[in-house]
Amino acid sequence: MNKKEILEIRKHLTKQDGAVGRICGCYVNHEKEIVCELKQAFLSLSEEEIFKYRDIFKHGLSGTVGKNLLDIEFPLNQESEGGTQDFLLKLRNSELADDELLKRFYKTIIDNFDYPENYYIILIYSSYDIPGKTSDGFVNFDSSEDVYNHILCCICPVKLSKPGLSYDSTANAFIERDRDWIVESPIKGFLFPAFNDRSTDIHSILYYSKDAANLGDTLIDSVVGSGTPLSCPDQKTIFNTLISETFTESCDYETIRSIHETINDIIEENKENPDPVKLSKEDIRHVFEEAEVAEENIESFETAFSNTAGEKAELQASNITETKFSITTPDVVIKVNPARTDLVETRIIDGRQCLVIAVDDHIQVNGIDVKTIKS
Repeated sequence: MNKKEILEIRKHLTKQDGAVGRICGCYVNHEKEIVCELKQAFLSLSEEEIFKYRDIFKHGLSGTVGKNLLDIEFPLNQESEGGTQDFLLKLRNSELADDELLKRFYKTIIDNFDYPENYYIILIYSSYDIPGKTSDGFVNFDSSEDVYNHILCCICPVKLSKPGLSYDSTANAFIERDRDWIVESPIKGFLFPAFNDRSTDIHSILYYSKDAANLGDTLIDSVVGSGTPLSCPDQKTIFNTLISETFTESCDYETIRSIHETINDIIEENKENPDPVKLSKEDIRHVFEEAEVAEENIESFETAFSNTAGEKAELQASNITETKFSITTPDVVIKVNPARTDLVETRIIDGRQCLVIAVDDHIQVNGIDVKTIKS
């Protein structure tokens, strides 16, 4: 799913109508025991409860595509009878009315969600009449031809509110505030089926992780039955390894600058495309060739890519480059506007390697304007 499709479903789940049909859930304590369960029509909740649940749904579909939100395909063997995709289809098709399927779902999450504290598993069923679009992109709500039936799961920590004082109007005094168990924003979740190309895609799931570095390998395997996708930090590590092993002795400042400028140019060229820019092995090889990698090092690149990422892997461009270009030494950190990396260059001065920064206007030190050196 791209960011436009995710935003469309977010709006659908949070608007003021009867989009969400049923809500189910269970409260799990730190010993992995179910304390209580919920199962009822969503609109039977109070207005205050509906508002707070909709805020949870919104956060469960928030973040950056390719970092917090990952489109994961089911392996073919999981689409047969008894597979993970087959089970989720049955759960969706039941509209969350089958108690045995719900019990099995809760057990799957509890057994595979590695979390040491209390949490709340929220599961909803919803239907969306997909409005048609004209050739110029205009949404026509009167031309719906398909219905997107789906489930959304949000796993939320439940924590005690902070201790403090509160004003008691009856006693006209400040007293110790009662501490309550508060449901926080989700840290894991998923949408099934995915909403790819603005239609139902039963072969994929949109997975959410608040922590982009810790996706939750066991949970993904239990829900999807697939390997865990490369996280954003993992992709960055792999890319840095590719640079180090490909350029070896020629890995200097100008080389790194050239590589990141090329990638940022690719991102800029595709900024109107809602789909994240992904770079294949051949794409990255071309980027390295633009940075003038030595021909004899191409074989090292081929080997390094296969060993670190996998032959068919793709790295998301925004995951392997930085919006701010930084140069770090043990004692100094320099941040550079990516559009002006040309202002920094390396030189040998008095036998020492130095970074030279061109200053064309003014300099500030701790917010104070200082005079530039006159030649």
